[in-house]
Amino acid sequence: MRVLVSDNISPKGIELLKKAGLHVDVKTGMSREELKACIGEYHALIIRSATKVTADVIEAATNLKVIGRAGSGLDNVDREAATKKGIVVMNTPGGNTITTAEHTIALLFAIARNIPQATQSMKEGKWEKKRFMGVELFNKTLGIIGLGNIGSQVAKRALGLEMNVVAYDPFLSDERARELGVEKVSLDELFERSDFITIHTPLTDETRNLINRESIKKMKDGVMIINCARGGIVNERDLYEALEAGKVAGAALDVFEKEPPEDLTLIRHPQVVCTPHLGASTREAQENVAVAIAEQVIDYLINGTIRNAVNFPSIPSEQIPVLMPYIQLAEVMGKFTAQIYEGGITEVTMEYRGEAEEINTRPVTIAALKGLLEPILTETVNFVNAPLIAKERGIEVKETKSPDAGDYHSMLVLRIRADGSERSVYGTLYGKTHPRIVRVDQFPVEIIPEGIMLFIFNNDRPGVIGSIGTLLGQNNINIARMHFGRERPGGLAISVVSVDSDITSEVLEKIKILPNILSVKVVRL
Repeated sequence: MRVLVSDNISPKGIELLKKAGLHVDVKTGMSREELKACIGEYHALIIRSATKVTADVIEAATNLKVIGRAGSGLDNVDREAATKKGIVVMNTPGGNTITTAEHTIALLFAIARNIPQATQSMKEGKWEKKRFMGVELFNKTLGIIGLGNIGSQVAKRALGLEMNVVAYDPFLSDERARELGVEKVSLDELFERSDFITIHTPLTDETRNLINRESIKKMKDGVMIINCARGGIVNERDLYEALEAGKVAGAALDVFEKEPPEDLTLIRHPQVVCTPHLGASTREAQENVAVAIAEQVIDYLINGTIRNAVNFPSIPSEQIPVLMPYIQLAEVMGKFTAQIYEGGITEVTMEYRGEAEEINTRPVTIAALKGLLEPILTETVNFVNAPLIAKERGIEVKETKSPDAGDYHSMLVLRIRADGSERSVYGTLYGKTHPRIVRVDQFPVEIIPEGIMLFIFNNDRPGVIGSIGTLLGQNNINIARMHFGRERPGGLAISVVSVDSDITSEVLEKIKILPNILSVKVVRL
């Protein structure tokens, strides 16, 4: 078995691979064309963040079995292309948690006390004591966006500094917030109350440009912003304008929209502290992730054991043909549910009915959890750690079984309890392989869960569907499918409209104000 290491990792990881009898080549700094030219020779590829594993690279990888990321972020891997080709994609979640949290706290101190600017001033032979007046962290409010592994560690350290910590996380339960000693708030309330704001979410469609001109307007005058998560979450142009206007008093950035940055306007601003993506750059963290990914790749290539895969569950190979359709159904049900409902989830129940009660339910339940958590936590959630993440967030997970699936051979029911109310999504398999959602709460419906969809609650009145179709047509958005369900004639109804192109925020706002429309969500599967 041949392993290609295309980014710099700790030598300890390479030593482990060689000791296991694998042939290892280390080729760093390759262009995409160079990688495409040689990748066909290898069974495993180990990367960090520099190598871009695009669809064309994967197409050229004729022998590749596994892609291993020494770290957690997988923005640089086309996971869909890898999955279609049967390539396992692994990462090492948690390996850089502590070091990234510590870097966040270091940047927090740096902007509060103007440490880099004062250092540079002294190196220039100056003594500008009055110019670099700072602020205390004691009794200030730190707003944490995203309270996963890293966000939780930042919270613990901030509380040790006697800061007041407020947090926004769509999956944060009241119980988990109390355990951590933080106050759970809405995103707008976090913006309004925080003296410092730090970001610890992945880069997704929902978080891209989360910090922008409009959100900055909601913040306190003199707020300071820290980003050690992913470039693109903060709109760099809008941040620069806010710094120039004095609305934002300082910013500390470890990540950027383009790395390395080509436009240095923001970086050169006197109130910006910046580092070149150093969040995970400690000797301890790099050694931890290198050893972890080496062990995982060895386990898979030699023993066939899958660990920390983001696109395959850890299940025996002989069970895969039966379980995979159920796993895919459960995961897509979870993703669908996460995007149509809001609130801090406290309980998840998976019901297995009919033939489904006979399967190995554990990996299917994990797939539902992964789908449910992934829209917000896509960089850290996989089939291995989804149960742990649910537990950490105070989410109780249950399973029930019943031989009765009604008119179907088998049925999965995903029930969630959030903010005191219960919601449910029902799914089945057509032809034993094709996922369908056949009921949402009290509404019978038949949904093909794929692509981009509008999920609409509306009053069951004449003209609703026509007005939606007309508006989409006026905006050159083609409708692929439409699905409907209602509780009774003239009552509440749901409309699910599959479209061929994305829905802009402007179009979404126009739909929301159409007559008899109660709420609209964009679902991406």
